[in-house]
Amino acid sequence: MFESHHHIFDMTPKTSDNDLGLTGSREDDFETKSGAEVTMDNPLEEELQDPNQRPNKKKRYHRHTQRQIQELESFFKECPHPDDKQRKELSRELCLEPLQVKFWFQNKRTQMKAQHERHENAMLKSDNDKLRAENNRYKDALGNATCPNCGGPAAIGEMSFDEQHLRIENARLREEIDRISGIAAKYVGKPLLTNSSTFSQLTSSHHLPSRSLDLEVGNFGNNNSSQPGFVGEMYNTSDILRSVSIPSEADKPMVVELAVAAMEELVRMAQTGDPLWVSSDNSVEILKEEEYFRTFPRGIGPKPIGLRSEASRDSTVVIMNHINLVEILMDVNQWSSVFCGIVSRALTLEVLSTGVAGNYNGALQVMTAEFQVPSPLVPTRENYFVRYCKQHSDGIWAVVDVSLDSLRPSPITRSRRRPSGCLIQELQNGYSKVTWVEHTEVDDGSVHTMYKPLVNTGLAFGAKRWVATLDRQCERLASSMANNIPAGNLSVITSPEGRKSMLKLAERMVMSFCSGVGASNAHAWTTLSTTGSDDVRVMTRKSMDDPGRPPGIVLSAATSFWIPVAPKRVFDFLRDENSRSEWDILSNGGLVQEMAHIANGRDPGNSVSLLRVNSGNSGQSNNMLILQESCTDASGSYVIYAPVDIMAMNVVLSGGDPDYVALLPSGFAILPDGYGREGVGSSGGAGGGAEGGGEGSNIEVVNKGSGCGSLLTVAFQILVDSVPTAKLSLGSVATVNSLIKCTVGRIKTAVAGDGGA
Repeated sequence: MFESHHHIFDMTPKTSDNDLGLTGSREDDFETKSGAEVTMDNPLEEELQDPNQRPNKKKRYHRHTQRQIQELESFFKECPHPDDKQRKELSRELCLEPLQVKFWFQNKRTQMKAQHERHENAMLKSDNDKLRAENNRYKDALGNATCPNCGGPAAIGEMSFDEQHLRIENARLREEIDRISGIAAKYVGKPLLTNSSTFSQLTSSHHLPSRSLDLEVGNFGNNNSSQPGFVGEMYNTSDILRSVSIPSEADKPMVVELAVAAMEELVRMAQTGDPLWVSSDNSVEILKEEEYFRTFPRGIGPKPIGLRSEASRDSTVVIMNHINLVEILMDVNQWSSVFCGIVSRALTLEVLSTGVAGNYNGALQVMTAEFQVPSPLVPTRENYFVRYCKQHSDGIWAVVDVSLDSLRPSPITRSRRRPSGCLIQELQNGYSKVTWVEHTEVDDGSVHTMYKPLVNTGLAFGAKRWVATLDRQCERLASSMANNIPAGNLSVITSPEGRKSMLKLAERMVMSFCSGVGASNAHAWTTLSTTGSDDVRVMTRKSMDDPGRPPGIVLSAATSFWIPVAPKRVFDFLRDENSRSEWDILSNGGLVQEMAHIANGRDPGNSVSLLRVNSGNSGQSNNMLILQESCTDASGSYVIYAPVDIMAMNVVLSGGDPDYVALLPSGFAILPDGYGREGVGSSGGAGGGAEGGGEGSNIEVVNKGSGCGSLLTVAFQILVDSVPTAKLSLGSVATVNSLIKCTVGRIKTAVAGDGGA
C-alpha cells in the first residue's frame, strides 16, 4: 500500500528532501555529472521511519553503474511500463532489486512527463507571443488607415456599395475563422489569412509539403491499436497513402479557410431544393451542374479536364441521437467500421482542432481515405481532404469534407471531393434526420463495363448508398444494445454477454470480408482466366502472429458476374440455410441447421446466425459450425460467413472475448445492376455487358427494358498451407479456381435456371 510513495531517486547525497518528491522531480535529479545514478538502498525502510528521527539517521545510497543505466534506458525506449515479469528479469540481469527497477521506471516516466510539459508550455508561449504581436500590428494598421483621396481617416461612408458589401462579408468570415484560430492556435502557430479569397487562393497555389508522413501498418479492426487510423487489412501501401503529407505551417491557414467556406456551401446545398436539385428515377436527387456553378461561382475552381461530375442528395431518419452520429463521423476508426463496405481504408493525418466544450464543435481533421465498391472490377477512389464539424444551432450539426488536391505532391488527380457530407437534425426519442450530400469529380474510365451503369447512376458511390448504410448500421447497433430480442435456441446463447460477444465476432467478420473483396491498391489481384464473364481474381496473403486469423498462407479468390435475377431473390436464396446445400460445395449436401438467430434490424434479412452442418458423408465429422451474417438495404446486400472452431465458439457464446477467434470470412456481395425499372443506366455510355460478353450479352438485353438484374461478387478465403513461409503450389490455385467456378455455376443453375451458362 506504500508503493506509490517510494522511488529510487537519482541524485547525490546533498540533495534536499524536497527534491525527492514524486511530482516535483527536476531533470537534473535523474543524472549525476559522471553519468551514474544513485538510489537509496532501502527506500521502503526509510519511508517508514519516524519523521522526527530522519535527520539524525545517516542515509545509505546505491549508485547505478553505467551499464545498468544503459540497459534500463534501452529497455525504457521499448517498454516504459514493464510488468512484474519484465521487472524481475531486469533485476536478475542487472543485479538490482525488483523494487529498485520499479522505482527507476517510475522516476523516468515522471522525468519524461516533466520534459514534455516544459516543451509544450514553451511552444504555447511562443505561439501566444506571435499572435499578440500580429494583433498589435493589425490594430496599428487599422488605426493609421487613411483615405487615399483626401489623406484623412478612412470612413465607411466613402466606400462604394460593393466595397461595403465585401467588407461585411469579410468581417463575417473573419469572425468564423478567428473562432477556429483560437481553438487551433497551438497547431497553426500563426494568425489565419482573412483578406483573401478562400477557394481561389487555395486552388491557385501549389505548395510543396514540408515533410512526409511515415505511414505505419495498423492491425485490422483494432480500435485500441497504438497506431490508430488504419481500418482494414493492409498488404502494401497505396500511392496516395505513401505520397501525401501533413500540411505545412504555411498551408494550414488556407486549409481552415477552405473548411469554413465548404461548410457554408454544404449547408446551402442540403437545404436548397429546386432548381438546384432534381429527382431521378432511383428516388435520389441529382444536382443540376449549370445551376450549381451559378449558385456557387467561386467554389474550388472549374472541373478538371477528363473528370466527370457526380453529385446526389438523399435523406432519412435513423435510430441514433445526433451526438453519437457526430462522434462516429469524427472518429476515423468508428467511421471506417460503420461504413466498412464503402471505406476500405482511412487515416487521420493531423488534427488541427479537437473542438470546444468537450464536443466536436469546431473540430478540424486532415484525412485521407479510399472508397470502394465490393468488387475487384471497380477501382477505388482515393481522396485527400479536410473534415470540419460545426454545430449550427441547438440540435443541428453538420460535417463536411472537401479535397485538398493543391497540397498533394502529384498534380494528377483521378478523384476529388467538392464539399460533401451531411446535415444532422435532432428529433424526439433519440432519432435524427440525416441529409447527405455527395459531390465528387472523378475519372472512372477504368471501371469495368459491367459496373458502369451502377457507377454512372450514382448508386455505387453516391448519397443513397451512404444513407442506406448508415440507417442499417444504426439499426444493428440499436439491436445489439437491446436485451429483449430472441436469440434462437436459448440453450446455445446463455447470457446477454454471450449475445453481444457473438455480434462482436460477426462484426469483425464482416469488416474483414469488406476490406479484402474490393480493388483497393493495398491488394494485388491476379486474373487466373481470360475466358467467360466470371474471370477469377486471386491474391495470396501470409498470416503470422495474428490472433484473429489462422497462421499460414491464405489464398483469396473473387469473381463478379451479372445474373438476370432481382437482387432480393438472390439475397434470399443465399442466406436461407435450407437452400445452402444447393450452392455450398463444402457442405457436401449435408443438412444445415440454424442453432442461433439474432435479428439486428427491421428487415428479416438482417440477422446473425450460427449454423451446424451435418455432413452427408458418414466418414466426416458432423461438428462443423458456421457463423453467418446477412444484411440488406436499399443500396445492396451481403451474405458473409466463416467456419468457426467449436471450442472457441463455446467461449464466445458464454460471453468470452471474441477477438482471439480465428476467422477466414467468405461470402457474397449483391448489388443492383444500375439499370433499374426504366433502363436508367443508359446514360452510362458503355453499353456492352460482362467482360467478354460482347454485344449479345445479357446486359444489352436488360438495357432494352427486359427488367433489372444483379451484380454478384463471390469471394472465398482458404488456408492452403499452415506454414507461413511455405510456397504456394499451382495445385492449390487450381483447386480454389475450380471451387469458385463450380459455386458460380450452381448459383446460376438454382436461381436463374440457366445451367450456369
